[in-house]
Amino acid sequence: MQTNHQQLLIPHLTVDNAIKAIEFYKQGFSAIENLRMPAEDGKRLIHVELEINGSKVFIMDDFPDHYPGSIKGKSMTPKALGGTSVSLHLEVKNCDESFKRAVNAGAKVVMEPMDAFWGARYGQVVDPFGHRWSFAHPLPKK
Repeated sequence: MQTNHQQLLIPHLTVDNAIKAIEFYKQGFSAIENLRMPAEDGKRLIHVELEINGSKVFIMDDFPDHYPGSIKGKSMTPKALGGTSVSLHLEVKNCDESFKRAVNAGAKVVMEPMDAFWGARYGQVVDPFGHRWSFAHPLPKK
């Protein structure tokens, strides 16, 4: 984790069950939970701070009743929206091991690890909450 407080980008993921998501990210991505804030209903989580691969990731349950304007009452999870156009990328020591760990925890395979033309071992999964993740490590130079 960076020692200064300047991190340029922190993904904030909306999921349909934050408690289950936390457990998946711990098992599938070796996430560390730093903070958990329950909602008033005692069932959902309004804010969770995880650390994955040295970076912060925020997670929250879906709160369609609290969204403003034209999206009020609409679920904003990737599943409810029919997918996501965003991939969260992890540079890892071993793509195959990280990929396998995520799949064993419940992620679905999008792209099996392969030696990509740009010089990386690369693979993609979708987590049980609809978020797409990719893994890569550099290939040895020939």
